[in-house]
Amino acid sequence: QVQLVESGGGLVQAGGSLRLSCAASGRTFSSYVMGWFRQAPGKEREFVAAITWSGGNTWYVDSVKGRFTISRDNTKNTMYLQMNSLKPEDTAVYYCAADKNPLPVTVDRMYDYWGQGTQVTASS
Repeated sequence: QVQLVESGGGLVQAGGSLRLSCAASGRTFSSYVMGWFRQAPGKEREFVAAITWSGGNTWYVDSVKGRFTISRDNTKNTMYLQMNSLKPEDTAVYYCAADKNPLPVTVDRMYDYWGQGTQVTASS
């Protein structure tokens, strides 16, 4: 079992930055692929980024490439999402997710464990 808790959301002006954290419980955190998803009002949940257990491979949705960076610290059981140059269209509830082998990593139903979400709002 893995329990996930997100933090770091908030309200920023467009062009600003936020760093989201996802703290995981459980001793096998390092064996899980971790992902970030987001859901805006009235829209389906969408993939944002994912990272392998070692951090050696990462994936991003095209709309955040060059602005967002996913990382993890297995010694702290924590994953991060550094978000720079935020745009109003990034406004959403952001969720972290974990699974041992989600294939493909971009599909939310492939992940077994989810956090409760944290709100990110970028105002224009």
